[in-house]
Amino acid sequence: MNSLITRSGLFDDFFRDVAPGFFVKPLHGDPLPAQIKVDIKEVEGGYSVQAELPGVAKDDIHISIDGPVLSLRAEVKQHDQQTEGGRVLRSERYYGAVSRSFQLPADIDESKAKAKYDNGVLHLILPRKAAGSAQRLAIE
Repeated sequence: MNSLITRSGLFDDFFRDVAPGFFVKPLHGDPLPAQIKVDIKEVEGGYSVQAELPGVAKDDIHISIDGPVLSLRAEVKQHDQQTEGGRVLRSERYYGAVSRSFQLPADIDESKAKAKYDNGVLHLILPRKAAGSAQRLAIE
């Protein structure tokens, strides 16, 4: 139905045929996705977030909460090196980072938030701050 020719369909095929070695793909598998894919659900008392981060180590995932704003950042750093007799025959590096931020409808209670990372999926439980958390100021 769409009669537009996409860049990937026209030019990628052309360059693959003309100069197959010109564009080099990462040697460490797929790079990080352009965006972190998430599912955000409102549950009783807060929010549930699932974010797909395949191939990322748990220590390379950074989560920050600032009021109602949730920020996710993931980094992949890989360094391969092979030696033979003290001489480096091959050395390869790969680095990639991706981040996303979301503004939720209510402030999040950072002290009660929980995070779990399992099989490339980050699970977050983010409880809302209690509405009655404001304190009365005494007048002198």
